[in-house]
Formats: sequence, structure tokens, C-alpha cells
Amino acid sequence: MKTPKYKRILLKLSGEALAGGEENGIQLDIIEKIAKEIKQTYDIGTEIGIVIGGGNIFRGVAGATKGMDRTQSDYMGMLATCINSLALQQALESLDIPTRVQTAIKMEQIAEPYIRRKAMRHLEKGRIVIFAAGIGSPYFTTDTAASLRAMEIEAEVILKATKVDGIYDKDPVLYPDAKLFKDIAYIDVLRKGLKVMDSTAVSLSMDNKLPIVTFNVSKPGNIIKVVQGEEIGTLIHS
Repeated sequence: MKTPKYKRILLKLSGEALAGGEENGIQLDIIEKIAKEIKQTYDIGTEIGIVIGGGNIFRGVAGATKGMDRTQSDYMGMLATCINSLALQQALESLDIPTRVQTAIKMEQIAEPYIRRKAMRHLEKGRIVIFAAGIGSPYFTTDTAASLRAMEIEAEVILKATKVDGIYDKDPVLYPDAKLFKDIAYIDVLRKGLKVMDSTAVSLSMDNKLPIVTFNVSKPGNIIKVVQGEEIGTLIHS
């Protein structure tokens, strides 16, 4: 068995990934598949933190464009991430993986409040920690939450799980000649306006020299391949 390249990672999952081919909701077969992929990485000794979006249930920005107050809309999106986090926790624990959900908004009956030292201790004890509710403030995406939590837990890399093979120079769905970048600098992602993560998340990672790997999570084995150092997807770095 290969030694992992990264000892501690932050995995960023989109809410849409849990919906599979549906427009919204949680597809149990999809979340079970993702949990099994995560287990492969967990079994080789990697410490794992996870941030999940909530776009499969409610997207704050979309609500705001339809006339809803942006702050209220974002809080609803944060609660959607909590639903997804609990669903993934259930899927992981059904595979006998100890898991903790920590939320940026207090809801003690279902999850722990986010406390950095406690999260670090969970990781050291071999528990997967799922960070829910973003950073607890409106106007910040779960991409930004992923960058912030990754730095707080001293992760070595952010793994950004997507539906495509990495970062292209243009939309590969619309343009068959789209070019896949094997690696790209943070500043070029910002200059070109590539929509892999929001600009705040990329800037935070750039300032702290935290690499980001974007890859296709729907291809079996890709998570463990990235952790083991295989050239999967696109690497964003200095």
C-alpha cells in the first residue's frame, strides 16, 4: 500500500455532488459511494476534515437574486450544509469510521460547536471532522470556509471535489476543444476569472501558500489517488 503524500487534508464537497444527477435533494446511493471513497483514504492513515456545500438544498445567492434578503438567505444555506453534514456523518459511521460534526452556528442537540483545539484533537485521535454552517457569517461561501478551516487545522492541501476533471480554460461542456490545466498559479486563476473557487477562497490559500487540487470525484478512486500523490486533476499553487 502506498504511503500518503498528505498526512492531513481538507476535502471540499459541493452539495450538488450529493444530489447525483438530480436537481436537488440527497441521493443515498451517491452519498454512500462518496463515503466509501473517503474510507479508502481514511484506511491509509490520512487525517481528514470535510466541508460540504448546501446547494442541493438551498443556495443563498440564488435566494437573494429572487428578492430574498441576502443575510437571511445565506443563513438558510448554512442550515442546508448542516443537513448534508449529518447525512455524510451517518454514511461514514455506517462504515465504522468515527466522525464528528462541528458547526459554526450552535446547535448542541445535533452537533458540536466549532472549536479549533477540539477539532485538532479529534483529527489526532483518528476521527473525521465535518465542518458545517460555513464560517457562521453571511456573504461568505463554503469555499471560503474550506480555505479557512484548512488553515486552522493545519491541513497540507485542499481537495476540491468537482464534477469535471479539473480546471479548463473554458467550459468543457460547451467547448470540446477546452484545454485542461495540469497545474496553474493562484494569481492566474484570479486573473482569468476561472470559477473553480470563489476569489476570497483562492486569495486566502494564496496568501498562506496552501495548495488546492481540483478533481472529478465521480471517478472511482480519485480521492485516494490524489492523496497518494498521483497527478489527478489540476493543482493550484504558487
